[in-house]
Amino acid sequence: MSEQTQVDNKNANNSTPELKKHSFEAEVAQLLHLVTHSLYSNADIFVRELVSNASDACDKLRFEATNDDSLYENDGELRIRIAIDTDAKTITFTDNGIGMNETDAIENLGTIAKSGTKAFLDKLSESQKQEGQLIGQFGVGFYSGFIVADTISVESRKAGEPADKGVRWVSDGSGSFTVEPITREARGTAITLHLKEQYSEGEDNYLDRGKIKRLVNKYSDHISLPIQMRKEVWQEDVKEEGDDSEASDAPAGGEMVLTDEWETINKASALWTRSESEIEDDEYVDFYKNITYDFDEPLAWTHNRVEGRVQYTQLLYIPKKAPVDLYTREQQHGLKLYVKRVFIMDDAEQ
Repeated sequence: MSEQTQVDNKNANNSTPELKKHSFEAEVAQLLHLVTHSLYSNADIFVRELVSNASDACDKLRFEATNDDSLYENDGELRIRIAIDTDAKTITFTDNGIGMNETDAIENLGTIAKSGTKAFLDKLSESQKQEGQLIGQFGVGFYSGFIVADTISVESRKAGEPADKGVRWVSDGSGSFTVEPITREARGTAITLHLKEQYSEGEDNYLDRGKIKRLVNKYSDHISLPIQMRKEVWQEDVKEEGDDSEASDAPAGGEMVLTDEWETINKASALWTRSESEIEDDEYVDFYKNITYDFDEPLAWTHNRVEGRVQYTQLLYIPKKAPVDLYTREQQHGLKLYVKRVFIMDDAEQ
């Protein structure tokens, strides 16, 4: 055997195996189930997440409009609205923010864990990031709606684009979705949850206006935008003409009816986000009474901003009287934690 042949055989025996690159595969239906049943253990969270998404959409429009105010389309009053349809068993969250076109809907709603807010933040300068109040980071909050809904439909139109460039996105959370073009005069986005049966009746009835108001007040009360629902008024029974019944001795009847007027249901007063020098003592006292339901004024308070590896603002009140459950072993005590004006958890020990 020649010397060259021996070298060739040696190289062939020691050749490196060819590397083959593969992509991870995911069963989308199972991933959605994981997101909606494990990542979010509390069904109430969907209200917080969808309101936060709507707030982000409005903040994005505010940023974009600094360079092109025509994006406001003669409607500069940014807002979030929540509408309940008891007959259709739906809840709709509507904002007049930046909106989406078909490409945006496919990329942002059709890709789990793709955060449009994070991508938007990456494009901003550091100073703009500090000025903004964008909330979403991980791109999974939208899917929390599938905890309570068997179908979610989204209708949207991007600011600055013509009305016939609207889009409708629909999914039942099983791993697929449909997209179709629509005509939509209003800019922004409307997300409609078609509630599962167990969440439209009984204790878990999210068609209860009072329940939704309480959840907004708990999680999103301090978001700077107005969050609105249709106003309810008491309407007494009207006696029909020719009715000779003795109605004077009967108690007055009536019912609560919805009007076409929208009322703001959040306080939008995140006092800790303002500079201490700008806040009067009366404002501190009013804020304390609002969040604690204590009729007495606080004994003292401290308002500090801590900067370092971790930045946070602390607003700490000391009540005049100790709570009655202070020494109850089962009762947990801690601080309320808010991130970007959104309530995250109560009784935070650390």
